[in-house]
Amino acid sequence: MSIYVGNLSYEVREDDLKRVFSEYGSVKNVQVPIDRETGRMRGFAFVEMETEAEEAAAIDALDSAEWMGRSLKVNKARPKTDGGSGGGRRGGGGGGYSRRY
Repeated sequence: MSIYVGNLSYEVREDDLKRVFSEYGSVKNVQVPIDRETGRMRGFAFVEMETEAEEAAAIDALDSAEWMGRSLKVNKARPKTDGGSGGGRRGGGGGGYSRRY
């Protein structure tokens, strides 16, 4: 299982997250999604730790904590869904909506 870390500063890098989360246990993996169009971080990440107990400790300690000027949102990551209505991480196009402002 992974941890979702949201409301991150766009300056955060994988090493920063590894350093913070390693205070609560062994970090197995960190994923920092990058926006394809801008090349910038998307403001969230996923952290995978060695055990569920370590994940729980990190979530309890870091959810709503202020870091780099932002209040973090930290919780268990929800599994990806296969399409369906809403909730998917990837847009399916259609609807005539522009992603640009």
